[in-house]
Amino acid sequence: HLAAAERLGEDGAGLSARLAAMRDQARSDSGYVRHLFDQFASDYDERMRGNLGYRAPEILLDLALLVSGGRLKKMPVLDLGCGTGLAAPAFRPGATKLTGVDLSPQMIAQAQAGGLYDTLQVADIESFLAATRARFGRVVAADVLVYIGDLDAVFAGVKRVLKPGGLFLFTAERHEGVEDFVLQETRRWAHARAYIEGRAAAHGFDVRGLVDCTPRHNKGAPIPGLAAALAAT
Repeated sequence: HLAAAERLGEDGAGLSARLAAMRDQARSDSGYVRHLFDQFASDYDERMRGNLGYRAPEILLDLALLVSGGRLKKMPVLDLGCGTGLAAPAFRPGATKLTGVDLSPQMIAQAQAGGLYDTLQVADIESFLAATRARFGRVVAADVLVYIGDLDAVFAGVKRVLKPGGLFLFTAERHEGVEDFVLQETRRWAHARAYIEGRAAAHGFDVRGLVDCTPRHNKGAPIPGLAAALAAT
C-alpha cells in the first residue's frame, strides 16, 4: 500500500513516521485504513477479484464446511471488516441474520447497495466487538487481520460475541520467522502459525482447522497465507 499512501498525498517522512507508529501500536492506524479503503471503494471488487485473485471468502467457506461435516446450520453471522461485501455471497446462505462491520463509510455504502446484509455498521472492529450486545454463531474475518499485528483484542472480542461452539473463521498472511507477527513492506501484518495457535488457546478456542492457503496475489505472485477455523469452547 506504499504507492496507495503516496497517492493519498503523504510524503516520505510522513510515511516513515506512520510506519513507525504502526509498529509501536502493533496494528495499522485506523485513519490510514479508513482513508485507503474509502479511496478504493468504487472499483474495489474489480481490483480484488481480478488483479489480486482474491479468494479468502471461498477458502473460509470450504474450511467451515470441512470442519462442520459438509453442512452449515443457519445461524447469526458477523462479517468483520466486511468491505464492499465480497464475503456475503459465500456466507449469506448459512445466515439467519448477516451483520457487517467496517471502518470505511464508502465500503459500507457499497455493501448496502449489494442488499445481502441485514445490518451494517461503520466501526472499528475491536471497538465493535467490545461493545455490541449481539451474539453470533459464526464470525468471519476475510483478509482483515492483515491490518492488525497483536491479535489479543480481536480474539478476546470474538470470544465475547460467539455463542458456545460457534466458529471464528479468518485468513492471515503467513511468515516463517521467529517473531509472532511482522509488518511487511506492503503495510500488511503477517503472523506466525505458532502465534495464532497460542492466542487461540489463551482465549479459549479449540483449533478445528489451521491450513496453508493463498488468499490473494500481489504483483502476480501468490501470498502465503493461513486459513483458520476456531471453535469457542
